[in-house]
Amino acid sequence: MADGKIKSMADILAAHPLFEGLDPQITDLLGGCAGNAHFANGAYLFKADQPADAFYLLRAGDVALELCMPGRGRMTVQTVHPGHVVGASWILPPYRWRFDARAVGTVRATGIDATCLRDKCDADPHLGYQVMQRFLPIVAERLQTTRLRLLDLYAPPADVGRAL
Repeated sequence: MADGKIKSMADILAAHPLFEGLDPQITDLLGGCAGNAHFANGAYLFKADQPADAFYLLRAGDVALELCMPGRGRMTVQTVHPGHVVGASWILPPYRWRFDARAVGTVRATGIDATCLRDKCDADPHLGYQVMQRFLPIVAERLQTTRLRLLDLYAPPADVGRAL
């Protein structure tokens, strides 16, 4: 708001790296599914196994993606920073979160209503394709990050198996 003008949700979406370069008609349409969200330090944006009913475009603050590991407690799999997206479980059934997402510091974000967006994508396959093209790299990156983190956690020490 450096120029003193209040930005529309469509303008905020168009400025985020996830939607950067999209046709303005699409960001206008998506703006109807969006709203501002704020989370205090330590607050959960969502918890694993709850309905995945939104996702968040981070504007300020960090979010820790966590898993609860039996016998090991909570583990941060990844920390997501401003300019990135929190939440991709809204895309595929059963639309339930697979991680916990916890605010690290105060978080400001744009929340996108997942049901609203899914309905718009179902009604307009071109829109759905555009959204999926932008989300699939996020899903792939999260899977890879989680895989590497779990390998670090469960891999045997480097010297195991060596002859003594």
